[in-house]
Parts: sequence; C-alpha cells; structure tokens
Amino acid sequence: MRRLLEYLRPYWRQVAIALVTIVVGGIASLMQPYLIKVAIDRFIAARRMAGLDSLAALYLAVLVVSFAAEYVQTWTMQLTGQRIMFDLRMAIYRHLQRLDLRYYDRHPVGRLMTRVTSDVDVLNDLFTAGVVTVFGDVFTLVGIMAMMLWMNWRLALVAFSVLPIIFLVTQWFRRNVRDSYRVVRGWIARINAFLQENITGMSTVQLFRREALNFARFDEIDRKHRDANIESIFYYAVFYPAIEAVATLASALIIWYGGGGVMSRTLTLGALVAFLQYSQRFFRPISDMSEKFNVLQAAMASSERIFKLLDEPVAIESPALPARRPAPAQGHIVFDGVWFTYNEGSDETWVLKGISFDVRPGERVGIDGATGSGKTTLINLLLRFYDVKRGRITIDGVDIRRLDLADVRGLFSLVLQDVHLFSGTIADNIRLGHPAIDDERVRRAAGAVHAEPFIERLPDGYASAVAERGSTLSVGQKQLLSFARALAFDPRVLILDEATSSVDTETELIIRDALRVLMAGRTTIAIAHRLSTIQDMDKILVLHKGQLRESGTHQELLA
Repeated sequence: MRRLLEYLRPYWRQVAIALVTIVVGGIASLMQPYLIKVAIDRFIAARRMAGLDSLAALYLAVLVVSFAAEYVQTWTMQLTGQRIMFDLRMAIYRHLQRLDLRYYDRHPVGRLMTRVTSDVDVLNDLFTAGVVTVFGDVFTLVGIMAMMLWMNWRLALVAFSVLPIIFLVTQWFRRNVRDSYRVVRGWIARINAFLQENITGMSTVQLFRREALNFARFDEIDRKHRDANIESIFYYAVFYPAIEAVATLASALIIWYGGGGVMSRTLTLGALVAFLQYSQRFFRPISDMSEKFNVLQAAMASSERIFKLLDEPVAIESPALPARRPAPAQGHIVFDGVWFTYNEGSDETWVLKGISFDVRPGERVGIDGATGSGKTTLINLLLRFYDVKRGRITIDGVDIRRLDLADVRGLFSLVLQDVHLFSGTIADNIRLGHPAIDDERVRRAAGAVHAEPFIERLPDGYASAVAERGSTLSVGQKQLLSFARALAFDPRVLILDEATSSVDTETELIIRDALRVLMAGRTTIAIAHRLSTIQDMDKILVLHKGQLRESGTHQELLA
C-alpha cells in the first residue's frame, strides 16, 4: 500500500483540496438534519412563520455548499486518478521495454496486457473512490455519532446497539469477497492470454481444424470465470440487503424508544426526526466503506501483480560506466568460447557449446545448420537479447557487456524471415520513428532495394496505411520493406536470418540484387538452412547441435 501511495505524492495539492472539500461537505451534510430539527421544534411545532423562511434559505445554502464541495472533490480525485494511471502505465511500459527476451519467453503476452490495462484500471478505482473518500466516510461516521450523542445519548446508544451485527456481517463480507476477487482477476488474466494466443494464430487454428477443441478450452476457462463472478455476486447479494435490514432495525428501535420519549415529553419531535435522518446517513458510509474495502482488496491484488512485474530485475542493461570502442566502428566481431543455455542450471541443455569464430570488418559470413543447431541463438547473443553463460563476444576488441546497450544494437540491422510491421504508414515502417531518417532517405532506401515500384502502386504511396502486422501486404512486399528499413538505418553490421526463404523465385532474384547493394562495405552475417543460399559468402560456418563443426568457403566445404 505504501508503494501505491507514493504515486499520490506528486499530486498532494489536489489531494489536499479533496480533503478540504470532504470536510466542508461533511459539515454541510451534518447540518441538514439538525436544521430540520430546529425548523420542527422552534417554528412548525410552535406554529411560528417568522424566521422559518430564513431557516429554509439557510438550509438551501447548506445544500448548495454540499453540492459544490462534492463536485470539487469528485472532479479533483477523478482527474488525479487519471493522472496517476497515466504515470503507472508509463512506468510499466518503460520497464517492459527494458526486460530481456527471457522474461517474455516465460510470460504470455495476454497476461502482460492485463497488467497494463485491467489491473491499472482497478487501481484507478482505489485512487478516485478509495483512499481519500474513506477519510470522508470516517469523518461522516464520527460526526454523526457525535451529533447523536450530543442530542440524546440514551437514544444514540439504542441506535448503536445494532453495531455488533454490522461488524459481524462486514467481517464475513470482507473475508469472502477478498478471496473471491483474487480468483476472478486470475481467470481474467487467463482469458486474455488465451484470446491473444488463439486470435493471433487463427489461421493455424482454422487450417488444422482446431475450432472445436479451442472452443471447448475457452468454454472451460470462461465457465470458471463466470462461476468465480457468481460466487462474488452471492456475497454482495447477502451483504447489501443485510445492511439495509440492520438499518431498518435501527430506525425501528429509534421510533420505538424515541416515540416513547416524544409522548413522555423527554424528547422533541424534531429531535426524533433528526435522529431518523442521522440513522439513515450513518449506515450509508458503513456500506460504502465495505464496498471501498472490496475496492482496496481488488487494488491490492492488482498491485501485487503490477509491482511483481515492476520488481522484475532487468537482466540485461548498460554498465554504469560503459567502455569506449574505437571510432568509427569497424564491425570486427569475435566469439570466444561462447556457451549458452536457455534453461538455467542444467549442463544437459546447452544450446551453444564452446563456439569460437572471427568475423573481420567487411567480411561476409554465412551460418549454416539444421533447425535447432543454434544459428538464431548466435544472433540473439550478438544483439545482446541474452547474455552468454561462458566465454565472451567482442566488437572491435571490446566485450559487448562493457558497452552501452544502445550503442551495441545501433551497429546492427536485422532482417528476419518473419517481418514485423507496425500500424502506421509505409514510410513509418521504414524509418521506425528515427528522427535522422527523413523522407528523402526513406525513398532512397526503398529505391535501392527495389521496393519503390510496389509502394508507388499503393493508393497513397509512402503514406499508405499498413494494417496490423502488415496483413494487407504480400510476404515478398513485407520482406522488401524490411530491406529498405535495414538500408535506411545504414548499419555497420548487417544480419540476415533466412531473409529470402519465404519469397518466390522472382522476388528472391530482386532481393538478391538488392542485397549486393546492401552488403557493400558492411560486415554481413547471413543465416540459412541450405548451404546453396549462402555459397557466395567469404566464409561459411557450419553448426551442428550447438557446436561449430566446420568453417571455410563454399568450395572448401564441398571438397
């Protein structure tokens, strides 16, 4: 809870305004039943009209003050809540961008989306209707109790005799709703993860006729989510009528005892009416506080998950004092006895075993090997998506772990077999928001890799919108855009991961022509499943089960 309240600190002025308006509104609310008592006892019962109009005007003024205070308090806290949610979402997203790929290997995207959206929305309820307004409820309760005891302590004790029942009902509600809500939030996260995974892979689902199986799995998850919600609804269905029943019992006791007092002239009629109004107002904040306790429990459950994410250590980051590599960058890459495993603590799952090789500046190196031999892992280590377990990787003689992370990755452009495009325009997907890449540079890059002809055929050319993941573009078109992107960033080292394996022969010829331009003067590392696709490379490395088995030119390997 202390960490949540830290997010309130920058907005202490708004919180102070809300607290002041709560006190003002609470005082105005406490005055209303008492003014009715005065009206009945001094004017209505005495049949005096003189002064009643002034009292009515005062009552109206109190109502206006109460309305104004509630308006200011609600507006201030809602505004503050939205600002806090903005800060929290930005903190989560900032941290997500710093986490290494190992974290994303372990956590479904759907659950992470739940943290940024649903869980943060739950905390919004805490800040807008929880933390500060609980103070208002407590202030109202204490004020009502003080007024009732001041007016007639005997009648007040009669009204308070139902409080033990309220306490027991509230404790039962709080205990059960807390556990129920945790279960509900857990199933919401599972639903989001399931939907994200299966909607993204809908083509595979339909191709392999998994609709019925997936429907059955979703039915099971959704059914458990429904049952958890029904259980929480049951507790609400019992609690609120129980509070109303106890409030009615308190009113009945006030009428019974207070009515006797009125008839025996030990209590005025105005005091009895005021007591009834105070009694009704007394149980409202009790009910509200129980609901706010539920909000608090929901917020605590959500905050546990959010802060667990925010506390996730950043395994890969820049050193406090980064080393300097020679400038300008040469692109000299050395793998020196590199070992790596995705699973910690087991020597039987090494993906790479003692890999050593040297890539000279401007050299073109191909990496060949069967699926699972460790080719892509080499690239992930070079880009420092993961860190080596043993050995080291150097660029221009400096261990990449000693270099600034942005500096390391800024040396490379990566072209993958499965191109990832973002929502935006064609030009946006080439420059990726980089301020140094202007429209002219975008056009030159697209022209060099022969992407410009198909771009100009689009309705709006470079300003044409790209659908989610580039679904309206062909595989070849997406691949050409990825080449244009790589060229626009003008990397020192170019990495190609099966870059031409998913395109037709005609497009592959176009891309091969573009590659000659792209690779000129750059260190290039190309991954391939087939030796024939990298036969023109200066050197070819052959991986087998995580080990470097052979290296040499294409002719040397065939000999």
